[in-house]
Amino acid sequence: MRIAIVGAGSWGTALSIIAAHKGHTVRLWARRAELAERLNLERENGDYLPQQKLPEEVQATASLAEATRGAEIVLYASPSHAAREILRALHGHLAREALFVSAAKGIEAETGKRISEIFAEELSEMAVERFVALSGPSFAREVLAGYPTAIVAASRAIENARLVQTALSHANLRLYANDDLIGTEMGGAVKNVIALAAGMVVGLGLGTNSLAALITRGLAEMTRLTVAVGGRAETMLGLAGVGDLVLTCTGELSRNRYVGRELGRGRKLEDVMCGMHEVAEGIRTARAVRLLAERYAVRMPITEAVHAVIYEGKNVRAAVDDLMARPLRDEFD
Repeated sequence: MRIAIVGAGSWGTALSIIAAHKGHTVRLWARRAELAERLNLERENGDYLPQQKLPEEVQATASLAEATRGAEIVLYASPSHAAREILRALHGHLAREALFVSAAKGIEAETGKRISEIFAEELSEMAVERFVALSGPSFAREVLAGYPTAIVAASRAIENARLVQTALSHANLRLYANDDLIGTEMGGAVKNVIALAAGMVVGLGLGTNSLAALITRGLAEMTRLTVAVGGRAETMLGLAGVGDLVLTCTGELSRNRYVGRELGRGRKLEDVMCGMHEVAEGIRTARAVRLLAERYAVRMPITEAVHAVIYEGKNVRAAVDDLMARPLRDEFD
């Protein structure tokens, strides 16, 4: 197959290597022309995945039209906050029979819309059934290191999820298919907000009791909101839910956990972000999740605490104390 990958960050680059190893022809889109030239010349993405060679089947370009021309699968691997702009730019360049696969894990901060909803608005000429969400516990470096990894391809049309499952499953990367598109997108987005909180727990030095409680109650928040917006609770018990949540809250490679940890240690958010090469999706997503929680009247105290720390300047220790001082309630009310 011919596959276009939109985004030359760590996950986009890793997926291009995997797709090439599967025998596909890959066009990798980079926003910066100089990066695309360097990828083709050096056959390595030193900015994100140093010492990982790009197969000859991968060719980089800074032209969206060139990247997507004739593509049977177009895989979006850029930050979620750029989705609307890039999808708008893709208008008229995608074949109607192509599958659009989103590996972005975020929600539009200003509107609370998922990537599939933005896709429906900006690429209305394409059926939403051709949209597939790719999510689950997957650090790019570990996938390329050969560590066994399992993720999810989800679509309203299960046959399209299965097509992506077949196209990308390879060696140590195993894909499962499901038809809960909403739940899969929600799990991938909300877990980043909980990971910020988990990092704060680590940064404060509060121990594993606190981290375990945070992850468990975070999963409860994820599930409540997911069900409220139309997803299924059981999806939160799978790879796109608790699987991705555990990875992002505990893994040393998690950008969101790192940001939260540094905030817990007393650093300013702007100082933390200045030293980062990639986006921590949870920072923007905290605004979107809080917006959805208000819209659907869902209790999300951990999300509220994260939002207060990031956007209202609340002290991290005070946020933890306030969470513990909330009125007592039944666990499953």
